[in-house]
Amino acid sequence: MPDLPSVKAALKSQVIETPSWGYGNSGTRFKVFAQQGVPRDPYEKLDDAAQVHAATGVAPVVSLHIPWDRVQDYAKLAAHAEERGIRLGAINSNVFQDDDYKLGSVTNPDPAVRRKALDHLLECVDIMDATGSRDLKLWFSDGTNYPGQDDIAARQDRLAEALAAVYRRLGDHQRMLLEYKLFEPAFYATDVPDWGTSYAHCLKLGPKAQVVVDTGHHAPGTNIEFIVAFLLREGKLGGFDFNSRFYADDDLMVGAADPFQLFRILHEVAKNGGLEPAAGVAFMLDQCHNIEAKIPAVIRSVMNVQEATAKALLVDLDALRAAQHSGDVLAANAVLMDAYNTDVRPLLAEVRQEQGLHPDPMAAYRDSGWQERIVADRVGGTQAGWGA
Repeated sequence: MPDLPSVKAALKSQVIETPSWGYGNSGTRFKVFAQQGVPRDPYEKLDDAAQVHAATGVAPVVSLHIPWDRVQDYAKLAAHAEERGIRLGAINSNVFQDDDYKLGSVTNPDPAVRRKALDHLLECVDIMDATGSRDLKLWFSDGTNYPGQDDIAARQDRLAEALAAVYRRLGDHQRMLLEYKLFEPAFYATDVPDWGTSYAHCLKLGPKAQVVVDTGHHAPGTNIEFIVAFLLREGKLGGFDFNSRFYADDDLMVGAADPFQLFRILHEVAKNGGLEPAAGVAFMLDQCHNIEAKIPAVIRSVMNVQEATAKALLVDLDALRAAQHSGDVLAANAVLMDAYNTDVRPLLAEVRQEQGLHPDPMAAYRDSGWQERIVADRVGGTQAGWGA
């Protein structure tokens, strides 16, 4: 049976990175829905992120998105985070919200557009230098809508050239995380559509290039835990973007659509050493909260990851391996199901109390009065959202 003190220690040391954009306004393709109290600048986003960490104890890192979080002085922004008990994490690039990128960014047939996109990526590494960030997260919306629109192989050459230029710019303790997405916004061919494409580019680049697994970026029925296990085995799993999707979009709260899948993924992570700091796996949320309250939604997402992790840590690996080696299919499955069906909420409440936290993070946030305060204080100015 799993050693309970070890399980508790793993849960206490867990780090979940929250996204700055998750605190801003977002919506659907048709409408962005504004809420009261939404941050108006990156500093207020960090103030909200600090409330998530205060309530959960495991969310001390915040991802930034450039240019949405562009400021004059990044060292000052990093100091602001530190004053609030958190720190800045991954820098996310944005080469998908400019008219010049209609036909692609780093894979665009126009060399001037490719240069513009590359300059932005290099700027993001400069920002990493200023913030002390380890990770540069890359996602490209590049692709084509029609057969014959562009040369598929040539676009891969252009992508490889840009990635190599960014890779050369990285510092000794920095790395790039290459995300993939099955489709959207391109309808015919996406330039980085799957984990294999990302893995191939990262393998060629070297050890500072790793794959990001976004849990919402796969075709229905894809065995994501297989991808995770494979990448861990190869030392190429750089991190997660946790979210959920039912059909095509991917920005719902993690675990909302399929909590059993989230458990299966984290079982592979825990079993294969992915929770160890030396593995370097970044556990990031990548979500936009369209109709739900921002901060509570982030807190709930963190809790969902915690609960799935706790269940994964409770898997009796000795019993599982014994059943597997003996070929007892039902017994092996039962070991996993026993862990998944365990109510881990009392365990997590106990862990939080041992850390000096409220046993219920949602109640802790409600009792803090922060929501009422920001609604009253954040009047005027321009609320942060997809464009800021």
